[in-house]
Amino acid sequence: MIDAKEGIQKQDLHIYYMIESNKKGVVVLVNKWDLVEKDTKTLKAYEDNLRQALAPFNDVPILFISALTKQRIHKALEEAMRVYQIRSSKIPTSQLNEILLPILEQSPPPSYKSKYIRIKYVTQLPTAVPSFAFFCNLPQYIKDSYKRFIENQLRKHFDFNGVPIRIFFRKK
Repeated sequence: MIDAKEGIQKQDLHIYYMIESNKKGVVVLVNKWDLVEKDTKTLKAYEDNLRQALAPFNDVPILFISALTKQRIHKALEEAMRVYQIRSSKIPTSQLNEILLPILEQSPPPSYKSKYIRIKYVTQLPTAVPSFAFFCNLPQYIKDSYKRFIENQLRKHFDFNGVPIRIFFRKK
């Protein structure tokens, strides 16, 4: 929860990065929104600045609430429950492969020393945090930028808003 008048503080960022490092789901609440003087672009500008401060893990829901007037309190609880359900959801292997393999064939990982990396299939691991194992021929050569690409594709095709994703590459 962030105070709208003060903006994001160092302690808020510290708590946020602890949540991220422990792989927990998160909903960012901006409290005291009723005290902020607003015009047509205040909300968008505030949200953009907040997402920039929370980078790189900025795919989180941000709600503007007022605890005093009880504005959007129920929405905050609904959003927290939604993030929890997303965090514990399981995607069938067939659906993952059906959606992701054509994308990964169109944009394969870059070759390393004339060796081509081929991803054979993907499955979700049975863990509390959404974790995905990509089975390929040369997992040691996959770079972090390609991992971010895969994470972005997972977020694009499946709703993982507010939930960290872990990606592993294993040898087939």
